[in-house]
Amino acid sequence: MVDPVEEERLARLEKRIAAAKKTLAPEKAHQEEHYSQAQLAWRMVTELVAGLGIGFGIGYGLDVLLGTLPFLLVLFTLLGFAAGVKTMLRSAAEIQKRMTAEADKDERG
Repeated sequence: MVDPVEEERLARLEKRIAAAKKTLAPEKAHQEEHYSQAQLAWRMVTELVAGLGIGFGIGYGLDVLLGTLPFLLVLFTLLGFAAGVKTMLRSAAEIQKRMTAEADKDERG
């Protein structure tokens, strides 16, 4: 069994170690923030391209099946573009909401 005095001493030591780690932990580097922003931009570009690609694929497939080559291809490509833009706007709103929450958290302490 561990001596209560030793247990208390270990608990104080753990608290001091945790406090030292907090002071030594670097703040978020500017490069990391920049990388994060680039990552978010690529996410949005990928969403737009995916919408275009899926719309193009569906339109082309239906045109080949129905024999109406240019009509459905153009229609579904435009619909895919609209879906990609909508998804991009939703992602931008989500990112803005997260950044606002982080800024509010930083202001409070």
